[in-house]
Amino acid sequence: MKAMILAAGQGVRLKPLTDSLPKALVPVAGSPILELVIRKLKASGVTELVINLHHKGDLIEEFLRKKGSFGLGVSFSREDPLLETGGGLKKAAALLGDEDFLVHNADVISTVDLKALMAAHRGSGALATLAVRKRPSSRQLLFDPSGRLAGRKAQGQPPVWAAAPAEAGVELAFDGIHAVSPAIFKLMTETGAFPIMSAYLRLAGGGRRIAGFRSDGSLWAEIGSLEKLQAAGRLVEEKGLDAFLRG
Repeated sequence: MKAMILAAGQGVRLKPLTDSLPKALVPVAGSPILELVIRKLKASGVTELVINLHHKGDLIEEFLRKKGSFGLGVSFSREDPLLETGGGLKKAAALLGDEDFLVHNADVISTVDLKALMAAHRGSGALATLAVRKRPSSRQLLFDPSGRLAGRKAQGQPPVWAAAPAEAGVELAFDGIHAVSPAIFKLMTETGAFPIMSAYLRLAGGGRRIAGFRSDGSLWAEIGSLEKLQAAGRLVEEKGLDAFLRG
């Protein structure tokens, strides 16, 4: 199984750490967060990685060389300019092959069951299946009662629906982890830099199934800011590193 790690972000809110490091190499509990993500993916059955690079990408390549790529096959997709999540995924299409694959943000750690996520994705026939949960967030996704993506809602703004408003739409926050079918690439009409969620919402509005996978009950943290980095470190210390490395 293949997985793509989105590691091209500049990490502006993590300055001054990211003045000398790419965001993916910022340490959590003593280890670069990229290492934690890779070890979890490997434990979940991933054998090949695609990693997109932009800000200080050479340091990520050097890190993986020193670690022997953790025993995995690794390909790099270099971006200049930065293509955001959707553009980055589309650029890497040729590297991802013709089987369903995982996509994992490099700035997220969790105890989400990735094998169960992929099994749910394959069983549903969805183009993409997003790990989502009930948690506070300024950006919420809206799902209809059948679990299909129906819209999104930003804090202080009215909902934006993919098509018609969903009755009793459920607000859930995205974990930054998804399972994706390669069939999506032929349907991506977006070009250049664009967020993947824009493509998902457009496809959902056209009747394509973009599904949610409830990850409530698992642990989750992201390191988007210095404050969140500290919180992630405390969570790992409290729960133990091994919990975040299991498949």
